[in-house]
Amino acid sequence: MKKILFLSALTLYSIAAAQAPDTVRLGYFPNLTHAPALIGLQRGLFQKALGKTKLDARSFVSGTTLSEAFAAGQIDLAYIGPGPAISAASRGMPVQFLAGAAEAGAVLVARKDSGIKTERDLAGKIVAVPSLGNTQDISLRHLLGANGLKSKADGGAVTITPIPPADVVAAFAGKRADAALVPEPWGAALEAQGHKIIGDEKTVWRGGKYPTAIVIVNAKFAQANPALVTAFLAAHTDAVAYLNKSPAAAQAAVNTQLEKLAGTKLDPRILQRAWARTHFTAALDVAALKDYAALNVEAGYARTVPDFSLLIRR
Repeated sequence: MKKILFLSALTLYSIAAAQAPDTVRLGYFPNLTHAPALIGLQRGLFQKALGKTKLDARSFVSGTTLSEAFAAGQIDLAYIGPGPAISAASRGMPVQFLAGAAEAGAVLVARKDSGIKTERDLAGKIVAVPSLGNTQDISLRHLLGANGLKSKADGGAVTITPIPPADVVAAFAGKRADAALVPEPWGAALEAQGHKIIGDEKTVWRGGKYPTAIVIVNAKFAQANPALVTAFLAAHTDAVAYLNKSPAAAQAAVNTQLEKLAGTKLDPRILQRAWARTHFTAALDVAALKDYAALNVEAGYARTVPDFSLLIRR
C-alpha cells in the first residue's frame, strides 16, 4: 500500500513539473513590511528555489493596485496587506493565504506644523494613506471611529487621501497632507525630518500584534503548480529567517533594494528605527486576520467576512 501511495505522489509531482509555467509572476511593495520579498530578491532565494522557471517580480505602490493586477490574472504570488487580500477573497477572487510576512510596522505621523497632537486632532485635517481600501486605510478608519471621528465620505470631518508612501515626504513639504498612516520605513523617514508620531505601531491597532503583510497565491495557479508553490514558500521562510538572524546584513540588503525601487537610500539609523517597529514572521495569525476581516466590513469595503477555512492553504 505504501508503495502505491509513493508512486501516486511521484506521478502527481511529475505531472505538476511537466505543466509548470515558464514564468512565475510575483507582486510586492517597496516597503519594510515587504522585507521578506526584498531579501528573497536581493539574495536570489526565490529564483534558486524555482529552478528553471523564471521569476518575474513586479513592484506596486499599494495593495489596491496589486489587487487589481491579481484580479486581472497578471500576478500568481504576492506580498500584500491583509485588507486588500481579504477584500479580494470577499469579492470571489481565487485567492489563498500562504504565509505571514510582517506584523506591525505602520505608524500615524503628523506634520510638525499641523497642530495635531493626538488622534482626536485629526478632525478637519487631511490624512494620507497609501491607497483607498488598503490596509492602512482600513486601520485609519477604525482608529478614527475609536476616537469619535469619521471620514468626510462617511459624513465626518476627516479627509482621507491616497498618496504613495514614498511620496508622503514631498506631500508634507508641500502641505498637501496634515498627517499620514504609513508603513515603515516611511514613518521613520518622516520622523527624522522632525514630524511627530502620534500613533506608533502598538497604538494603531491590536497592541501591535497584527499582520501588515502576508503572502497570497492565485488558487488556480496553486492547484496547477503545487511544487512551485512549495518551493517558493520554502524560500520565503528562509528570507524571514535571514531577516531575524542577521539584521545588520539584512538591513543593508533591504536598503539597497529600496534605493533601486524608490530612488531613495535611507540613513541606516532611520532604517534601524523602522526595523524596531516591525516584526518578521512566516506564521499566519488567523485570529488577527479574522479581526481584520471585521474591520473590512466596518470600513465598507466588504459585505461579509469570508470563510477562512477555505482561504488558508494547508
